[in-house]
Amino acid sequence: MGHSIALTFEDGVTHFIRCRPDETIADASYRAGINIPLDCRDGACGACKCCVESGEYDRGSYLEDALTEEEAAAGLALACRTRPKTDLVVAVAASSEVCKTGGQTHSARLHSVDRLSETTIAFSLDRPDAFMFLPGQYVTVRVPGTDQRRAFSFSSPPDAETLSFLVRDIPPGVMSTYLREKAVPGTPVEFIGPAGSFYLREIKRPLLLLAGGTGLAPFLSMLGKIAETGSVYPIHLGYGVTNDVDLVSVDRLAEFARKIPGFTFFATVVAGDTAHPRKGYVMSHVAARHLNGGDVDVYLCGPSPMVDAVRAWLGEQSVTPAKFYCERFAPSGVSASIGSAQPVRMLRSDGDKTNR
Repeated sequence: MGHSIALTFEDGVTHFIRCRPDETIADASYRAGINIPLDCRDGACGACKCCVESGEYDRGSYLEDALTEEEAAAGLALACRTRPKTDLVVAVAASSEVCKTGGQTHSARLHSVDRLSETTIAFSLDRPDAFMFLPGQYVTVRVPGTDQRRAFSFSSPPDAETLSFLVRDIPPGVMSTYLREKAVPGTPVEFIGPAGSFYLREIKRPLLLLAGGTGLAPFLSMLGKIAETGSVYPIHLGYGVTNDVDLVSVDRLAEFARKIPGFTFFATVVAGDTAHPRKGYVMSHVAARHLNGGDVDVYLCGPSPMVDAVRAWLGEQSVTPAKFYCERFAPSGVSASIGSAQPVRMLRSDGDKTNR
């Protein structure tokens, strides 16, 4: 039967492949037509070095010149010698283009459109056969009837029957206008993906999740996965919006709090005239215990001003999280100041290291 391997590339593209019981990661990749970096195939050169971000595996035999003990302890492995024992997520040290692959195009049908508030719309697609993604990732959707494409993070967990998303409804955003005025269930929808470096890693310490506006979507996907698998570590989520009307899916967060032991959350509204009991920016409501002295993995998804403010705030706390992952959101389309929000430019940081 074998195992599933999610190959994530430096440009954000992700491909899922099947690895047979007798195959290495490299064998399965090349059988799928994906040319990951490779040279000797004997564990001697280190050219196929990759990072196994989750799952169990057998590293096989190799020379220490190709992979040191320190690198192995940090989760690095040689694709030419490594055989999975479970499903894996593997970060490949190359772009998808270099590996002679690219984003995969899929076709689905619009399943439903739901108005969550005056400013937020949810929509879902029927799931294409065998489609997979990592919780927190996104797809780029072609808006029906146009040549415009918009990127949206999944708000549904990977095993859900439908693929769900949140959209900021600010006219005349191309996607939000379509959903508001023209959408008909059953309409064919084309999308490319999955993609993105902002996804849930193996949980090895407490988590602090910070969401701004429709940046809540990937966290709903992550929490849906955690509700299935569980976590022995505490998880705290802070969710901030500008106005009362922007606050959505709080009932889903409350449901997760009932299902996931150790999960807590709060919501806050910035507007001065809010009727919400908690006011102000997310950072002002994060307690020192949620930073755990730096022994915490922080996930941040929100608009650029929020991302910059949280980074500055962390610096003021003199705390460096063990891992830090973030995704910025920005208005989309030509009318950048008024389009619907979409994920842009994936930023991934491990400690004080920033890539892309």
